[in-house]
Amino acid sequence: MALNWRPSLIPKLKFAGSGVIATSIDYGLYMVLVQSLEPVSSNIISYSLAVMVNFLLQKRFIFTPKRKTSHAFALSIAFSLAGLLLSTLLIYGFNEIRLFDSNQYLIKLIVTGIVFFYNYYTKRFAFENR
Repeated sequence: MALNWRPSLIPKLKFAGSGVIATSIDYGLYMVLVQSLEPVSSNIISYSLAVMVNFLLQKRFIFTPKRKTSHAFALSIAFSLAGLLLSTLLIYGFNEIRLFDSNQYLIKLIVTGIVFFYNYYTKRFAFENR
């Protein structure tokens, strides 16, 4: 009896692919901005741009929309705002820890890993209502 793992893995791999693109934008822009702005502002700007790119990629290549685009967009943005809040709180919190405060690369990497799982399940709900 062979396990049929591909149907459930493929959407996550595609999501991870769009996430790599959006995260690269988020991470790269954050690293540029944090040189001249404080970390929380840098995160808000970089995360927001990455959210827009990610929505377009997910709508086009990953999820099969079962909602109107405007409804999926509204839900996606609402979940993204909550993700932005979560991400920003984590950025702030890690910057308060002396061990991490001088290592923005590590902070952003840890926060990105945590927020990935939140994003997958909320975006899946926004597009596919499941």
